[in-house]
Amino acid sequence: MNTTISDRLKTLGIELPPAGPPAAAYVMAATTGNTVFLSGHIAKKDGKPWTGKLGKDMDTETGKTAARLIAIDLIATLQNHLGSLDKVKRIVKVMGLVNSTDSYTEQHLVINGCSELLFEVFGEAGKHARSAFGVAQIPLGACVEIELIAEI
Repeated sequence: MNTTISDRLKTLGIELPPAGPPAAAYVMAATTGNTVFLSGHIAKKDGKPWTGKLGKDMDTETGKTAARLIAIDLIATLQNHLGSLDKVKRIVKVMGLVNSTDSYTEQHLVINGCSELLFEVFGEAGKHARSAFGVAQIPLGACVEIELIAEI
């Protein structure tokens, strides 16, 4: 019996939130051919931007938790855009931006919070190429922002 993505989410105890609207002049998802590009999603806590700077007022584990929550929001946007997560053939690429100090060097560990959840939810199809960058600031002071590219 094939397990659906919805089944995996239930097994993981994850209930997808409603997909969020864009915060400026863009769309949350755009498809060209068999590729879906998701706009950057910022970390949220209690429905508001989760602010902070890694290496100053946030540690790596907290950042990793924020990245995991972003993965859930990214999956919700995919679901909203596609109608069914079972249309996803694979997660191709993830790009993570980490609001961090000049001396902070664990951006890759923060973004693991997203990558690890994508592996759990999509299995082999969740294994992706990735970049993780430290940046001076993210819109609204958010601690982490992540964008995603998927094949359908």
